[in-house]
Amino acid sequence: MSTTLRLSTVILPVRRWHEGGRSQWQRAEELGLHAAYTYDHLAWRAFRDGPWFGAVPTLTAAACATSRLRLGTLVTSPNFRHPVTLAKELISLDDISGGRVTLGIGAGGSGFDATTLLRGDEQPWTPRERADRFGEFVPLLDELLREPAGLTREGEFYAAHEARNLPGCAQRPRLPFAVAATGPRGLRVAARYGQAWVTTGDPKLYESGSAAQSLDAIRGQVAKLGKACAEGGRDADGLDKILLTGFTPEFNPELAGGSGRPFDSVDAFVDFAGRHAELGFTEIVIHAPVPADGPEFAAAVADERLFEEIATQAPAQLA
Repeated sequence: MSTTLRLSTVILPVRRWHEGGRSQWQRAEELGLHAAYTYDHLAWRAFRDGPWFGAVPTLTAAACATSRLRLGTLVTSPNFRHPVTLAKELISLDDISGGRVTLGIGAGGSGFDATTLLRGDEQPWTPRERADRFGEFVPLLDELLREPAGLTREGEFYAAHEARNLPGCAQRPRLPFAVAATGPRGLRVAARYGQAWVTTGDPKLYESGSAAQSLDAIRGQVAKLGKACAEGGRDADGLDKILLTGFTPEFNPELAGGSGRPFDSVDAFVDFAGRHAELGFTEIVIHAPVPADGPEFAAAVADERLFEEIATQAPAQLA
């Protein structure tokens, strides 16, 4: 596990590759960021009516345009993925990137991913149904990536019949999983299969909570992760802990008071990141700026200059 706090970014897949997309991924590498992730959605929130490109093709292009930067999803879910086809894509991406891929994976939620593929008489999965599928999805994907010569499994939701994924991942025994979870079932999946754990904090606090309440809630999540690891016979210190920023009260522009927003300045961000590093986080992920003519997105750094200052100056102050 990392002993220093790493700084990474999320690049929303909203730019055409030859109109700013390529250069944004290349700039993330030039700035020395640890990793650059993208969202694996069919469409997302206010960006639904604008450009939105596929995660795996975007990451493949990014792999060819960079040489050091780690790449990944935050996060992929069973909402529209199947373990067999996803494994094939991940093995290909890991090969093309030279072993630089991390799979962020979670149970998924409501919204476009959950409804786009439904027939007229079908209903979106409930939270319990999503958890059921996630609990089967991750173990099967784990096996598919570890046993490339052929795998047959029959589950309640997913099946694989002589699924072959030769030559396997470039990273051995497979590429790392960063499991997004806060509930007990998801945390058990993270404890068993994750090389990292991901949280965005407590979403219920975004609208009316405080920075102190958010920190307490995240502290509680870290404690629950530790309990899940202990129950599984694993040391929680063996998992990297990733905070995807933008969804805690500090980022809500409607909330007044406090010490300001983390993206007011480099110092404000360092203060925010430092408080979370004290909870054991090893990686902080910030959203790169989105096009000015697109939807407003409070989770992202609004100013390109400030984004670059945070990327280049904050890691030294947090070391």
